[in-house]
Amino acid sequence: MILRGLAKLARGDAKGLVEFSGEKEAFSASLAPLIAFPLVGAAITAVSGDWKAALIGLLSRLCAVLALPLIIYEFAHLFGKKSLWLRTATALNWCFWLVLPAIFLAALLGSILVQTGLPITRAEKVVLEVVGFYLLWNRWFVLKAGLQLNIWRALLVLVASLAATALFAVVPWAAGMPAPSLNFASLP
Repeated sequence: MILRGLAKLARGDAKGLVEFSGEKEAFSASLAPLIAFPLVGAAITAVSGDWKAALIGLLSRLCAVLALPLIIYEFAHLFGKKSLWLRTATALNWCFWLVLPAIFLAALLGSILVQTGLPITRAEKVVLEVVGFYLLWNRWFVLKAGLQLNIWRALLVLVASLAATALFAVVPWAAGMPAPSLNFASLP
């Protein structure tokens, strides 16, 4: 059901939304992996001895993950679409995983571009831009279809969600907090 919905939404078929439940349990299930990865990352950072960066990293990533459903809820309420927010948030949480096949296809496209003579650095730039624009389009499309918004309102929600996510993900490090260490030599 989730995979069928993802496949439809990935192709721009709004009917994919009906594959996602608008129940609290389905929403919780969609959040679980998005919360698990920051927890594991924080544990690895903490085990390496950098507790402060682990805690800050965990909190900023959790806030970034939870910002999207909160923004969807608030805009759905503002636009009189409150009954649609939970299904839309659930679908968007699952759509996060579209990044994996998108990167796989981007690697394939990049290798084809390199084989046709495009320099590898240019091919990397092209495929990363394509993946980035596709993922932005996908989020916009799910917001538009899920909340039944017009183009501009969906764009407004998209920009607000990106700004909030960036705020929580970047501000702690920009404010001088220590970045997580990638030195795994200190792990037991």
